[in-house]
Amino acid sequence: MPDESSEKVLPKAYDFKGVETKWYGAWTSRGLFRATMDPDKPSFSMVIPPPNVTGVLHIGHALNNTLQDILVRFKRMDGYNTLWVPGTDHAGIATQNVVERQLAREGLGRYDLGRERFVQRVWEWKARSGGRIIEQLKRLGCSCDWSRERFTMDEGLSRAVKEVFVRLYEEGLIYQGDYIINWCPRCHTALADIEVEHEPTDGKIWYIRYPLAAAREGAGTRPSEYVTVATTRPETMLGDTAVAVHPEDPRYEGLVGRELVLPLVGRRIPVVADPEVDPEFGTGAVKVTPAHDFNDFEIARRHGLPAINILDKNAVLTGEAGPYAGLDRYEARERVIRDLKAQGLLERVEPHSLALGRCYRCKTVVEPRLSKQWFVKVAPLAGPALEAVRKGETRLVPPAWLRTYEEWMTNIRDWCISRQIWWGHRIPAWKCGRCSHVAVAKEPPSSCPKCGSPDLTQESDVLDTWFSSALWPFSTLGWPDDTPELRHFYPTSVLITSFDILFFWVARMMMMGIHFMGEVPFRYVYLHALVRDAQGQKMSKSKGNVIDPLTIMDEYGTDAVRFTLAALAAQGRDIKLSEERIKGYRHFVNKVWNAARLVLMNLGGDPEDVLRPVSTSEMKNPADRWILSRLNKVVRRVRRALDEFDFDVVAREIYQFFWHEYCDWYLELAKPGFSGEEQGRQRVARHVALTVLDHCLRLMHPVMPFVTEELWHHLPGQRGYIMVSPFPREEPGWDDPEAEARIEGLMQVVSGIRNVRAELGIHPGAWIKAVVLPHGDRARELLAGQNGAVSTLAKVKELVLIEDHGSKPRGAATVILDDMEIFIPLEGLVDINEELRKLEKEERKLLAELSKALNKLDNEKFLSRAPGEIVEKERAKVERFNARLEKIKAHRATLAAAQEA
Repeated sequence: MPDESSEKVLPKAYDFKGVETKWYGAWTSRGLFRATMDPDKPSFSMVIPPPNVTGVLHIGHALNNTLQDILVRFKRMDGYNTLWVPGTDHAGIATQNVVERQLAREGLGRYDLGRERFVQRVWEWKARSGGRIIEQLKRLGCSCDWSRERFTMDEGLSRAVKEVFVRLYEEGLIYQGDYIINWCPRCHTALADIEVEHEPTDGKIWYIRYPLAAAREGAGTRPSEYVTVATTRPETMLGDTAVAVHPEDPRYEGLVGRELVLPLVGRRIPVVADPEVDPEFGTGAVKVTPAHDFNDFEIARRHGLPAINILDKNAVLTGEAGPYAGLDRYEARERVIRDLKAQGLLERVEPHSLALGRCYRCKTVVEPRLSKQWFVKVAPLAGPALEAVRKGETRLVPPAWLRTYEEWMTNIRDWCISRQIWWGHRIPAWKCGRCSHVAVAKEPPSSCPKCGSPDLTQESDVLDTWFSSALWPFSTLGWPDDTPELRHFYPTSVLITSFDILFFWVARMMMMGIHFMGEVPFRYVYLHALVRDAQGQKMSKSKGNVIDPLTIMDEYGTDAVRFTLAALAAQGRDIKLSEERIKGYRHFVNKVWNAARLVLMNLGGDPEDVLRPVSTSEMKNPADRWILSRLNKVVRRVRRALDEFDFDVVAREIYQFFWHEYCDWYLELAKPGFSGEEQGRQRVARHVALTVLDHCLRLMHPVMPFVTEELWHHLPGQRGYIMVSPFPREEPGWDDPEAEARIEGLMQVVSGIRNVRAELGIHPGAWIKAVVLPHGDRARELLAGQNGAVSTLAKVKELVLIEDHGSKPRGAATVILDDMEIFIPLEGLVDINEELRKLEKEERKLLAELSKALNKLDNEKFLSRAPGEIVEKERAKVERFNARLEKIKAHRATLAAAQEA
């Protein structure tokens, strides 16, 4: 256990590696993450979006879990009973793929082991490697209640899955039927629509002639003896059972009801009229392949057409394909095209862009395929889930996602929940070998409930992984049992997740939560954006632009990574992350450390004296009242931003206040008080500096837990842990507009002088004289008693007040403020003529460089041939050169004015 005694002197450098290990171990060993159910406290609960058991921490996980941890740490400090439920998802397809690859290296397949041994092998892999991402979440600082860790296939959740399946089946909301589904030939399983990733692909349209069968007596005539059909998948024509046209397409008037001869097969198929046909696609005549196209399946159902399945589970053509049986789908395509050409039936081929569907797990091109599957009838479930969001029972943040949610829930199709793999929740259905009756039950039946036969075989399919995770908010709290946790923490308070699983997971949890619990599963859903690289590109290993959170935490520390992610997490905008940003916020962590070190070194030897309360009447220096007033404002803004999920605002307010107001201004103004001989002033300065540091550490803790915990234990008078100390609230009596106005005026004076020094290149160590012409009593009052502060902060050895312009010095740079003018004599500080020559030379050089960049950007060849990042670099150059030229212009004007004076 770490030593909790106070130390006054901090080490000079912050060793984040030792600190992170020390405090995370202390928090967990003391049980500080564990949920409590105190009836006198409000409750706050979240469930973690369970990462796949196969996963390792990536930057998306780091963002998602940092934001969750910020909220739960804030609520814990703010006096809530907090519960953050951790866990992992069994990830059916992904995990089975991992183990199958291991078997392949041993020269084995899953069928060599059989189902029971294969599943046991997966459990062994899970026990050995499946907890890796949990350890990485701990490395990130996640303060989950690890005593309640769940797994989507643990005993309790498996019971919940069976309960839900059986109830939905008994309610008529789960059914089995032949339906067209997305099939992955690699994973050998059905996929839900949203598990198919569509990507733009350069393809082709083949135009194939379907000859007319013998003309019917009395039928209209056509100048040709065939109908040309357009298709992007010519191999599937072997399963055609019709050709469809739009009923109002004049080109095919009189053809509806006629028969065509299917090329290469010789089967007669009808021409049907259907309003779903797009007359603008191809020739307006489309082949109907009911077993291998979703739209064709619906057309076939409307017209009573048969469905012929020509592809097996490996996307190899079946016996239904005649002479093409046994060929892979792409081999069959080449053979079909060749044979069509030979018979003069391939009219032409055109390039065509199409959205090619791929398996979200293995990226194999999926095939629509007719198959017997289990489905959830979702319309009755989707309605209440949509209405709950419309009424505000669950609020989506940002609210712009409401429209997307509404569109998807309104047009939702039945959910295919069966998967043809072995790892997962096996469907609790048994088929009778004698009468074919299907029995659905929570426990294996001993005999068929219809005929009494003991010859029962369980369904071999398992449930879609998303089926079990849809129950996550209540199954993890003990449902179907009526547990204290369920009564205390359901509905959960907030769900934080990526927008891209709004449909995969969020919508399904809404449906299941309302149906089985009678209440929404969460009050708020915060949908964060994607993390991209600094140029806004999606991170991928192939591009080499992936930022590994584990690597950058090792280099810059966890607090710096967490603060960066929070600072960039603006609602509705993708996060553009670079290592430079992380490095920059590492400097902020060091700034916090160094500032705390400065304060602690100046507290004196009597902790009791510095901790004794100080009244505002004792604060003679307005800077003390100013910093406390500013702190009150920051506390208000941070609390409001946390309540509204504005994580970037939280980080910005903390950063701006601590670095720029507390460190840059207040500590500099307080330094004379630290070392002064006036006892009262010394005690006030020390007390206020410590008070603000204390509040800042507690404000920062949810975002930067490690450095704040370490510093907390060095503060005099502190006991226990910062993570369970009260989160700051507004303090009555701290607001002081008058003190704020006085110090802001002082800051304007100092900043104006500093700007002149910087613009004119006056050496930082050179002392200067400043002559001030105040306009009115307020300005005079502001300057009264501030000579020391101006001297300290702006290196002014002499501050002189004058009453009119006639007294202003010659050859002086001028600073014009709202209620005063400041003149800085340049004699002996700056050679004005030399400075003007330097600026002129720099201006000529910049104009030449600017001209080169503009010429490139005016060149069409450059714009069309150069990579995008090169073009952007040139544009950035133009902006940079123009900005510098503006500064030179202002600098020259300052020098010219001083020269004229």
